[in-house]
Amino acid sequence: MNADEVELQKFAALAHRWWDPNSEFKPLHDINPLRLDWIDRQAGLAGKKVLDVGCGGGILAEAMAERGAEVMGIDLAEKALKVARLHLLESGRRVAYRLISAEALAEEMPAAFDVVTCMEMLEHVPDPASTVHACARLVKPGGAVFFSTINRNPKSYLFAIIGAEYVLGLLPRGTHDYAKFLKPSELSRFCREAGLTVMEIIGMSYNPFTRVYSLGSDTDVNYLLQARREA
Repeated sequence: MNADEVELQKFAALAHRWWDPNSEFKPLHDINPLRLDWIDRQAGLAGKKVLDVGCGGGILAEAMAERGAEVMGIDLAEKALKVARLHLLESGRRVAYRLISAEALAEEMPAAFDVVTCMEMLEHVPDPASTVHACARLVKPGGAVFFSTINRNPKSYLFAIIGAEYVLGLLPRGTHDYAKFLKPSELSRFCREAGLTVMEIIGMSYNPFTRVYSLGSDTDVNYLLQARREA
């Protein structure tokens, strides 16, 4: 199974705080409108069948459902999925959650989704190329796949680990492992090898003074990638 037990336990311990916008998951709440709007602009979520890989507690999955998508969220963190299901009772939205890996679902439901998202997950799995290949198999020909992850360079180490985890306290210490960060060129290669064509790479930046996230050309730290499966 393409999963790191230490990573799963790390997020399991925090699962009950997933929907607290002032908790360790505050950055996810803060960036969700940005990534949601970007995905919706590129793919048009309304009426689409969407899969959210590594959905965690369901922040993005629920938001895409609110935009009119038919959403399935998958994860290997059982406690996070329990929180996601419980939150549906409060929100009233409809999302189908499953405890299954992307690779296993790709065997079961190949080419079943119009859109596949895999956000803030690739830097937490042992074999990110395997996840990319699974996402490519899950999307329909001509469909869109969206990834977000962290670049690997001295600046990303300074900002994403030293800054975010130790100085600003945006994330718990130990959230990220620098060795697992992916350069855009590496993620693009995984996409090409999986039969995906890279359509756009865009950066996501955080201003510590205004405490605002924004999308732009700076991909040195956080970045998002859109790809399309060839017909």
